[in-house]
Amino acid sequence: MESIRFKEIGSMPQTVIQVLEQTSAANGQRPAMRYKREGVWETITWSEYRDLVLKAARGLMALGVETGNGTVILGNNQPRWFLAHFASIAAGGLPAGIYANNTAEQCHYIADHCEARVAFVENEEFLQRFLEIRARLPQLRAIVLMEGEHDDPRVHSWQELLDLARETPESALQERLDGLEPHTACELIYTSGTTGTPKGVILTHHNVIWVADQMAATYDLAPGESVISYLPLSHIAEQVVSLYSPLFIGACTWFAESLDKLAENLREVRPHIFFAVPRVWEKIQTAVEIAGAQNSGLKKRLAAWARRQGLAGGYADQQDRPRPPLYSLAEKLVFSKVRARLGLDRSRGCFTAAAPISIHTLEFFLSLGIPILEVYGMSENTGPTTLSTLDRYRTGRAGWPIEGTDLKIAEDGEIYMRGPHVSPGYFKNPQATRETFDEEGWLHSGDIGEIDDDGFLKITDRKKELIITSGGKNVAPQAIESELRGIAAVAQAVVVGDRRNYLTALLTLDPDLLAREAEKIGSPARDLETAARCPKLRIHLEERVERVNGGLARYETIKRFTVLPGEFSVDGGEMTPTMKLKRRVINEKYAREIEDLYA
Repeated sequence: MESIRFKEIGSMPQTVIQVLEQTSAANGQRPAMRYKREGVWETITWSEYRDLVLKAARGLMALGVETGNGTVILGNNQPRWFLAHFASIAAGGLPAGIYANNTAEQCHYIADHCEARVAFVENEEFLQRFLEIRARLPQLRAIVLMEGEHDDPRVHSWQELLDLARETPESALQERLDGLEPHTACELIYTSGTTGTPKGVILTHHNVIWVADQMAATYDLAPGESVISYLPLSHIAEQVVSLYSPLFIGACTWFAESLDKLAENLREVRPHIFFAVPRVWEKIQTAVEIAGAQNSGLKKRLAAWARRQGLAGGYADQQDRPRPPLYSLAEKLVFSKVRARLGLDRSRGCFTAAAPISIHTLEFFLSLGIPILEVYGMSENTGPTTLSTLDRYRTGRAGWPIEGTDLKIAEDGEIYMRGPHVSPGYFKNPQATRETFDEEGWLHSGDIGEIDDDGFLKITDRKKELIITSGGKNVAPQAIESELRGIAAVAQAVVVGDRRNYLTALLTLDPDLLAREAEKIGSPARDLETAARCPKLRIHLEERVERVNGGLARYETIKRFTVLPGEFSVDGGEMTPTMKLKRRVINEKYAREIEDLYA
């Protein structure tokens, strides 16, 4: 295909397709994406990436996608998700990702709301959800099956989509590309709906290019370096890390085979930056703790000594003080080996965001010479509002504002932000737009926080999640829940007490740590169900909860708690795909258990 022309101001591309053109021209034969097929890593180069996007865009035009039409993508992380996304943009469409675990009805809401003309689905399993709802989507022209074939004439295979390109002249695609502008909509990010119906966040070309530029510059991601994609691509954080930042700089995105194989894939990829939500970090922590428990007495003592050096050294780094004299020995004997075993030996930054993370988990990794850098943001500001780097971070703080943006704390403690990363609003929802984005350009986050003397942001809670007791006390549950999650074997905690006269908690246990902890205290419990009923474990947890209470104000203390015989999960409906708690769902689902705590 002939070279696509694009308009530039200086050397900065103005649309994401222009970014693809520029990166492809500079890195043609370098790997852009790597994925496994039958156990072997396959490669797509930048030149192939660009050609496939433009060919698929012409195929979409042949299927009837017009400028401004929606498309939806339902599937797990893989190269064709990326190709479908950028092909939709190149054709003038407005792509929206759908979480892979969404039900048929949830798929219907998003496809209907964005008026999708084409739906991309990964395989037969996902196809069935759309066949179930297709009759109620009159605007849907076609479904593209990214893997496999189907005999339905309105379901096209990926190859058929590419073959349809010949029906659209290159000049027609060129007109669409010429019509793309920096401040026009590029895509829709649908919020996970923790407090109600998902909203479609509009992101412009300028939004995503500006953020990708900031990320690449801040973390020195270079052409040919690696990131790993495994978290839901419907979420803006994963898009920034594995979709847009590599696109901007020419880095390579490796696709994990699955979440279950993430540990193995990390060791193969050895990414230069690694992003995980708190629950993933907690799972990695559990795996390291279990492995450490198998060590001999001498190795255990060595690890304990090294962790003391690591924690002291980590905090010394943050305060610009010298590390302990023996830190370098601990690095050589322990920390370097742990990083290599985890596949993080090349990483210049390990990040967390999307949900609150426990200080205990942060300090666990800090003690192993692996600082976890917190980033704060939301879909409405294209991902990050604050950043942390290895030479500028604070454990327990969410970073400092990105250069070129404004951040302030309102009188009621709510975090406001403004800058080139802020969305113009919600798709087809002017009321929600007015409620969230004010006339001065400030985005009202809904989060409560404070900025310390060094300019670091601390998130204390969600405004809508503050508990107001019957005595009128305002309680931030997330800080208390973080302390409760620090109790050995406790996996998750939800504090309850809105309009009640005292606080209670729902606790879940970590099945991977349970047996070891139970054995320590002489409990016979070895699974979640027996643990929830075990008197010995109950007494043990009561003692630990009292220790947590000792550091809280009286009105913040947990008076009673119950242990649930399972974990909160995405499949169970209690968590979003990015591992945020759905408090309303939890309160409804466990209403009987909650009422028993107040009986």
